[in-house]
Amino acid sequence: MQDTWTLAIHGGAGTIRRDELTPEKEAAYHAGLEAALQAGGAILAAGGSAEEAVLAAATSLEDCPLFNAGRGSTFTAAGTIEMDAALMTSAGQAGAVTGVTRIRNPILAARAVMRGTPHVLLAGAAADDFAASQGLAIEAPGYFRTEQRHAQLLAAQAAQVVALDHDLPAKMGTIGAVARDRHGALAAATSTGGMTNKRAGRVGDTPILGAGTWADAHVAISCTGTGEAFMRAAAAHEISALMRLAGRSLLEAAEEVALHRVPEAGGRGGLIAVDAAGNAALPFGTEGMYRGLWRAGEAPRTAIHAG
Repeated sequence: MQDTWTLAIHGGAGTIRRDELTPEKEAAYHAGLEAALQAGGAILAAGGSAEEAVLAAATSLEDCPLFNAGRGSTFTAAGTIEMDAALMTSAGQAGAVTGVTRIRNPILAARAVMRGTPHVLLAGAAADDFAASQGLAIEAPGYFRTEQRHAQLLAAQAAQVVALDHDLPAKMGTIGAVARDRHGALAAATSTGGMTNKRAGRVGDTPILGAGTWADAHVAISCTGTGEAFMRAAAAHEISALMRLAGRSLLEAAEEVALHRVPEAGGRGGLIAVDAAGNAALPFGTEGMYRGLWRAGEAPRTAIHAG
């Protein structure tokens, strides 16, 4: 058990059509996922902590403009970018930020909240200012903008919809990472720009502990999809509850929530989860989910569609 470590990542779930992924685009997504796996997996292989591993993986994905977090985040209906992130560990520590607009890596701000304040969640301009006071990298709004994301906003406004990342022409997504380290500790990190054409000020499930992000002594979870449904279902915490109170296995609990509880709450999406034994589950109820998995003694793997 002490030699066991596991890292799982996701880059969002949605309608990822095979016929719209050119070989070049598909290769780029796999490369982005592989880079994140390598960043986090190298820490775990060297005996580092689950917390540091998920931070490294999440930061790598935030820096990649292919995914909806950090650079490349979605636009609100007002044409602004508002980002959310959360970090939680099996030691009961947690930090989150919501509605931030200037922090290069929101997941690092979530850790700063966890490590440097008695609070769990900071919001808006105050969270930006706090991150700057902690020496985190701050960027002008133009850093986060990509032309693909702006085109996605225009498409959503023309269709008069608020849409998941992968249900519009620019197919990119919310990111997350979960890990179990050699010492048995678990951690979960999630970061997102939210839904395209969302109302300014909207907060989704990502920074809400128990909804989009959760970690305890039994399991670590990061979710992606229709945030309102994940919140109504208390999706991430429900997986832990099913395991602890109903005796469900990790896979059974994760599939129950992703494939049944979330749709019953009016949404869809997927999630990644790792339990205390190092088992992993990556279920999704959409056409695809950008994802990756790396366990000790195995080769790292990335995937987009089922199968």
